[in-house]
Amino acid sequence: MDFNTELYFITDSTLYERDEFLFRVEEALKGGVTLMQLREKNRTTKEYIELAEAVHAISKRYNVPLIIDDRVDVMLAVDAEGVHVGAEDMPLATARKIIGPDKILGATAKRVDVAKAAYEAGADYLGVGAIYPTTTKVKTVLTSTDTLDAICKAVPIPVNAIGGLNPSNMDVLKGISIAGVCAVSAIMKADSPKVAAQEMKVKFEELRKEA
Repeated sequence: MDFNTELYFITDSTLYERDEFLFRVEEALKGGVTLMQLREKNRTTKEYIELAEAVHAISKRYNVPLIIDDRVDVMLAVDAEGVHVGAEDMPLATARKIIGPDKILGATAKRVDVAKAAYEAGADYLGVGAIYPTTTKVKTVLTSTDTLDAICKAVPIPVNAIGGLNPSNMDVLKGISIAGVCAVSAIMKADSPKVAAQEMKVKFEELRKEA
């Protein structure tokens, strides 16, 4: 499946009621998000599926692939375009076997050897970070830009930087051949998710031109 990781939006519904959350998701898509991940750590399977169905209905209107975090079963239940598997989740090779060759399989990598192994196991893209400390409730370990650069050079699949990134601090990525940037709080918590997404995308395109 063709996909573009240039502006990869990862959701966080913990601060919002359902209607406000879905509104913010759609505003972010209007701002130019190219790939979106629904990340829910504390919902029941039933709740996760119900929210995923609602989010998928929106993302399809904007032709943006929806990635489900962690849960292959939820991805299959809503026929989302892909799944992202973390280091402590299902083995990548197993996930690939279950979802088949046509769905997007994402992985997290913080070291070059892990990145290579993920690629060999069938990952279609990698998220690398955290570049900066984050305000999300996900446990983060900082990753140096040198490691990010080394991973980009070690694998032939798209590599995205993640972790505390916003337009004001992305210059640290200058000269590194990332395929895109990931954003959670910079878009999710913004006064205008649409404007925040637009600004992230413009800044990344500036960095890519300079690279």
